[in-house]
Amino acid sequence: MPTVTIMPSGKTVEAAEGATLLQIIMSSGEEINHKCEGKAECGSCHIFVHEGRKGISKVAREENERLDSIVGVGSKSRLACQAKILGTENIKVELLGFSSGF
Repeated sequence: MPTVTIMPSGKTVEAAEGATLLQIIMSSGEEINHKCEGKAECGSCHIFVHEGRKGISKVAREENERLDSIVGVGSKSRLACQAKILGTENIKVELLGFSSGF
């Protein structure tokens, strides 16, 4: 089973295939904003994926449209509520220190 390492805390948790990064981060006890409850409507769960991007689902149209409206988005940006674990490799994410959503 792959793992997700959450920065900056360094906490590592096992990740079930099909779970979203938001579900995994929340189950680890880490705090993460998620105003729209996982519908890609707010962008508040914006994170950076530093390692293992091939181990999560590709960016869908809805997520891409929301990311386009957020300041500070880069090539490592994902919405935690939309990125699903594929089960192929370990992942390292960074929780942002500010709310990037609306």
